[in-house]
Amino acid sequence: MDSFIIAALALCSLTAPAYGDKGTSKARSCSDMRQFYNAKGFPLDTVPQSEISGEHLRICPQGYTCCTSGMEDNLASLSRREMEGLLKDAGRALQVSLTGQYKAFDGYFLDLLNRSEVALQETFTQAWGPLYSQNAQVFSDLYTELRRYCRSANVNLEEVLNDFWTRLLEKLFNQANRQYLIGEDYLECVSKQMETLRPFGDTPRDLTPKITRTFVAARTFIQGLVASGEVVRKVSQVQLSHECMRAMMRMTYCPHCRSMASARPCANYCSNVMKGCLANQADLNTEWRNLADTLMQVANRFDGPSGVDVVILSLPNGISEAMSTMMENIDTVNSKVRIGAHKTMNLMPLSPYFQVSDVTKRLRDMQPYWVSLPSILCADRVATGAGAEDKCWNGMNRARYLPEVMGDGLASQINNPEVEIDITKPDMMIRQQIMQLKVMTHRLKQALNGKDVDFQDTSDDVSGSGSGMCADDVCRGPRMSVPSTDRPKLYAYPPENKKVVKGSASQNLPCITIYLLSLVTLLLRR
Repeated sequence: MDSFIIAALALCSLTAPAYGDKGTSKARSCSDMRQFYNAKGFPLDTVPQSEISGEHLRICPQGYTCCTSGMEDNLASLSRREMEGLLKDAGRALQVSLTGQYKAFDGYFLDLLNRSEVALQETFTQAWGPLYSQNAQVFSDLYTELRRYCRSANVNLEEVLNDFWTRLLEKLFNQANRQYLIGEDYLECVSKQMETLRPFGDTPRDLTPKITRTFVAARTFIQGLVASGEVVRKVSQVQLSHECMRAMMRMTYCPHCRSMASARPCANYCSNVMKGCLANQADLNTEWRNLADTLMQVANRFDGPSGVDVVILSLPNGISEAMSTMMENIDTVNSKVRIGAHKTMNLMPLSPYFQVSDVTKRLRDMQPYWVSLPSILCADRVATGAGAEDKCWNGMNRARYLPEVMGDGLASQINNPEVEIDITKPDMMIRQQIMQLKVMTHRLKQALNGKDVDFQDTSDDVSGSGSGMCADDVCRGPRMSVPSTDRPKLYAYPPENKKVVKGSASQNLPCITIYLLSLVTLLLRR
């Protein structure tokens, strides 16, 4: 009997696990853990003075430990808060980059509009004199509406441009025929025959589509950057799962409970933990890349001879040419009018605070963000150096980590050994953001074709609340209503069954003249 007891004791001594950094089997002091635990803001009254048996542990290995079950719960909650803080910090850095790009382009675009309006005021005052000063409100209203459109106000760009050309026609026609008393009905008749008369020549047909494409692309680009930042903000605030919390605790603080404070996680071990915790976030990757690609395509449209600066700064020149054509068509005396000032107006180069090459580089750099997060978050915490793979913390002890590294995304985590995940239950908030990315990419692709997609608040509040990176009323949800702006219909004919011209003794220029002129024009074209 004595020999059996001696043999059993000998066997136990041989198979007893090693504890602590130095591998001793003797219960060690918990002074380091007490100091560490207190530094994290927790009281010392529940911390053991020396290691105790760990059968009570539910996350960490159940060997000798310096952690009670209460300490394990506290540290697990702490590990989740710290992880969520790291995700918010990483997301905030990306938001700052996107906000910087948004502010740079928004400021640049509005500055171009301001410079264009100033140039128009200066050149038109000299070139057109009273004809401009007496009708300055028409031009001022145009720029005001263009600014409102850029701010995503409820502005129909097609209607704005149509209204501008109509009002300009009426004002110029009135000015060129001051010797006549022209009534409102007559002016309405004139404006409704613009398509046939073509008083501005080809300028509206050439200029309006350019303005439309430029402003649609600019506004959609701005809102694409805003939407991207909102997605980052929302996803960065998603609460981590209970299973992720347990995995983070096991990787981060269980070594401290085992008196192995100096043990750092194995690289592959950390990768599996992070890939499991961020599986849903990684599923953003495809649509996030698509959005970045499309943003770069739109940004490239802002450069070159048909770039945003050329279109906006040449707007006064185009309007002036249209006015010259108008006056020439109506009064042969005014056909000699030539505008000298606007012919020599220099197009200023891109503002120094916005460069297309800079924004495309930043967009390209942000493309792998969601699948790069695990490696980014593991970079500063894993064991490194010679022999690190054999001495790192693998979740149980200091030893090599043997499981393979999982792929990216929820579906790839079905066999993740570190984080238990139900791949059939994706995070719905993140799925909503994936849909937001798809919608925004669609809008940008429409903008590349000159098509406008209206923005307005949605009742289901897909974009959520919070400050995010919204400025003014830029952040809006989608309304998939696509006005046709491929080729705006500038002029409309009056209905045949509607009497559009009323007889009046005050009209010394009868409207029938306009109809006869239209008929003659059509016959001459044949």
